[in-house]
Amino acid sequence: MKLLLVEDMKYLRESIAMGLRKGGYAVDVAGDGEEGLWMAETGDYDLLILDVMLPKVNGLRLLERYRQKGGGSLALMLTAKDTLEDKVSGLKTGADDYLVKPFAMEELEARVEALCRRCYGIRQTVIEAEQLQIDLSLKQVRQAGSIVPLKPREYRILEYLAMRRGEVVSRMEIEAKIYGDTDEVRSNTIESAISSLRKKLSDAGSGNPIETRVGMGYVFID
Repeated sequence: MKLLLVEDMKYLRESIAMGLRKGGYAVDVAGDGEEGLWMAETGDYDLLILDVMLPKVNGLRLLERYRQKGGGSLALMLTAKDTLEDKVSGLKTGADDYLVKPFAMEELEARVEALCRRCYGIRQTVIEAEQLQIDLSLKQVRQAGSIVPLKPREYRILEYLAMRRGEVVSRMEIEAKIYGDTDEVRSNTIESAISSLRKKLSDAGSGNPIETRVGMGYVFID
C-alpha cells in the first residue's frame, strides 16, 4: 500500500516512515502542509497520515482543500490535541481516524492496516484461497496451517494482489503501491519477486494463486 506522511518534526517523520517501510509499505514524506497538499493532489495514495499542526498549511486545512478538490484517499490525523472538540473538527473535515500523540508505533500500524483494508473493501482479517490463508492482522501467510516464510515485500505483494482478487494488476501498479519512489526497482524487480513468492508458496504445498496475464500484469485467483 502507498502512504503519504506529512509531519514537520524531522525525527518523528523519519521514525514513523522507517517503521512503516519495515512493515512493507511504500511511504512518501513531506515536511509542511503546502508540500503535503501538492503531493496528495498529484500522487496516488491509499492513505494520508497528516499531522494537524503543520507549517504553511495546517493538517485540517490541507485535508479540507484536498476533499474540496475531490481527493478520495483515506486520512488519519496525528495530533497532540485530545479534546472532543478537536476530534470532532477533524472528523467533520473529512478525516477517517484520529490518533493522539504520543502513541505507540504498534497502534499506528494497527490503525493504518485497518484503514488500508477499508480502502479495498476488505472486512475480514483473513483472506483464504483453498488451504492458503493470508492473515492481514498478523502479517502471516499459512498453507494448511503451517507458516510460509515471506520477506516483507513478498508478503505485501501477495496481500495487495489478494485484496484485488480477480482483478488484473499491472507491474507499474505493484511498483507504485509496494515500492514507491525508491531506487530499488529494476527492470526485472517485480518479476523476480513474483517468482520467489510463487516458489515459496509451491514449496509450502500451495497451488499457484497468482496468474500472469501476458502484457497486462498479474491476478490473484481462488
